[in-house]
Amino acid sequence: MIFSVPEMSCGHCTAAIEQALSEIDSDATVTCDLEKRRVTVSGNMSQESVLAAMKSAGYEAQAI
Repeated sequence: MIFSVPEMSCGHCTAAIEQALSEIDSDATVTCDLEKRRVTVSGNMSQESVLAAMKSAGYEAQAI
């Protein structure tokens, strides 16, 4: 799953997103691309749970 996260702009942002997602699936692979402001997630999470976790971390995201 790939998500657009327009407000992701620094290492702190990526760390917060990675932490939020690891709390719902510690085995998930999360790759953040700051230049494109995209997050790629693979694991046993639903799209809705990924979006909710990122929102709870303070980042609005949209699946692309």
